[in-house]
Amino acid sequence: MSGNLYYFVSDVHLGLKVGDYKARERDFSSFIYGLPDNTRALFLLGDIFDFWYEYKNVIPRGFTRTLGAIAAAVDRGIKVYYFSGNHDIWLYDYFQKEVRAEVFFEPRIFELNGKSFYLAHGDRLFFGSRRYKFLQDVFHCRVLQFLFSGIHPRWAFAFGNWWSRHNRLSKKGTPERKLHLRNYVEKNILGYAGKVQRTHVGKPIDFFIFGHFHYIADYKLEEGGRLIMLGEWIRKKDYLVFDGDKLERRYFGKEPNMEK
Repeated sequence: MSGNLYYFVSDVHLGLKVGDYKARERDFSSFIYGLPDNTRALFLLGDIFDFWYEYKNVIPRGFTRTLGAIAAAVDRGIKVYYFSGNHDIWLYDYFQKEVRAEVFFEPRIFELNGKSFYLAHGDRLFFGSRRYKFLQDVFHCRVLQFLFSGIHPRWAFAFGNWWSRHNRLSKKGTPERKLHLRNYVEKNILGYAGKVQRTHVGKPIDFFIFGHFHYIADYKLEEGGRLIMLGEWIRKKDYLVFDGDKLERRYFGKEPNMEK
């Protein structure tokens, strides 16, 4: 054990008006403020906000507690790394300049205390349909982003919040949906991680950590290493912590659940 701690969290979906959404932000900001003094880094693996779009001089209203908590963590010397997700694609320079977090739009590998971590949100690892790939290409298109910026924020945010809410609420947590997620992850995301492991040059990757699917899971890869899926903060409020030796899953407000 190194004495240094590293935290991983995703899919908080702040702003999504499902359940007690105000308590969700209070809990998330409390989680960040409560990070121990020996925390070296906080990895935010996407969809922290249910909809985020930055104009040059305008950002979404709200989230004061969360932005303040992240800025305070940086001021304490904690490195904050933000991976954009499919709900917060449109991160430009606000977090870098105002909050001083580092933002990534593609998967990245980090070496932490001799262990290698392959990190990403998870939405663009495998495209399950042409429709989804088309939508992702549209959302990431710089020309279309520029044109969207010409819409008045009042209408742009209204549309973005409607789309985000409709997209999330259309996917109910039924047993059939959960089975579909498990099958999708085990068929496609496990395959993706295995392929990366086989083709990766250098030291094998110890941990693949993804969010996006709201599906809590932990797999040992045949090629070596582990694939760990983060859940969400709408109900579960799970996160991962690495102490330099072992990686465990915990739940905010509950006793730690040790991973074997």
